[in-house]
Amino acid sequence: MTADAPRAALAEPAEIDLDENGRLTVPGSGAAVPVDRVAEHLSRRLSIPEWATDIHVYVHGWQTSPRTATRTAMRLLQQALELREANPSRYPGLEKGYRPWCVVVRWPSSSLPTLRGYRRIRDRAHAMSAEGAGHAPYVLGHLLGYLDSERIDPTAPAVLAGRGGQYLHLVGHSFGGRFLCEAVQRAAERPPVLGWSTPDDPRQPFTVDSALIFQMAAPRDAFDRLFPTLFPSSDRLGAPLRGPLVLTHSRWDRATGFWHLRAERTPGIGHSGAAAASVPPFPTQLLTADTAYPRHTLDHRIVNVDAGWLYRGGRRARLSPAGAHSDFQRPESAHLLLSLAHHSR
Repeated sequence: MTADAPRAALAEPAEIDLDENGRLTVPGSGAAVPVDRVAEHLSRRLSIPEWATDIHVYVHGWQTSPRTATRTAMRLLQQALELREANPSRYPGLEKGYRPWCVVVRWPSSSLPTLRGYRRIRDRAHAMSAEGAGHAPYVLGHLLGYLDSERIDPTAPAVLAGRGGQYLHLVGHSFGGRFLCEAVQRAAERPPVLGWSTPDDPRQPFTVDSALIFQMAAPRDAFDRLFPTLFPSSDRLGAPLRGPLVLTHSRWDRATGFWHLRAERTPGIGHSGAAAASVPPFPTQLLTADTAYPRHTLDHRIVNVDAGWLYRGGRRARLSPAGAHSDFQRPESAHLLLSLAHHSR
């Protein structure tokens, strides 16, 4: 896709694969990239198209094959393109264009659809992010830092006077949301561990313009217990998350309801939303694709979006152990994603 190509067509995404330890792997071989070569490997694999206005980083969740992960991400963005093309006046912030490009992060998330299988992937997700052992936050941190350092900064005065710059959005599902929060939280640590950096030429930490996590597989108190430095407080700056963290939930999600309750003795965010925390979540409803989101409903640090009226899974999901856990692949979800891009301007 070139600068003169039709904008309704999606370009091929970039694909990043991790192994069971969260280490970056070489395409086609499965061999792990040495830790000191991660930055170099990403620079060879990723080249941000100049025509792109929005960079979306998608990380999938439980029971998702690599091929399905890429297909899901592309379907969401294709629906977003079609929604904007059908009614551009609903997204006035995108009047100068919306040309998305996607990076899909894939990891081994398949297991038996049982409590034992859920626990196995939960433990794997934890191990992939564990302090001192898991590499996923390190790799994702380098990925986000690289994308931030290479994109055209939308806040630069010269950019504001001309083109709109390039915005960075995170999109996750299920356990993929844990990885993203871990990666962003690492930027709040001192000394800095993120960014595209070497000892002689440190780069700035990345800045995220919005984060959207569908049906997050994490305890409701995760933002106090698991991600305590994600947001600023009286004694710290917090991570460079400029836009809101938006979380959908549905009581029909059995993976983060039934299975999560038995695995962790509490329902998950994907079932009941984030609980009251040091950063109070703002509650709202998932809207239909023909209803605009007012800025005040999304302009908060954490937003709980109740999608229970839509994410029900239908007859097939009633027989599935995961219920409506993956029932977010809908135009209404793309509308929420597109609305975040619109309000990021």
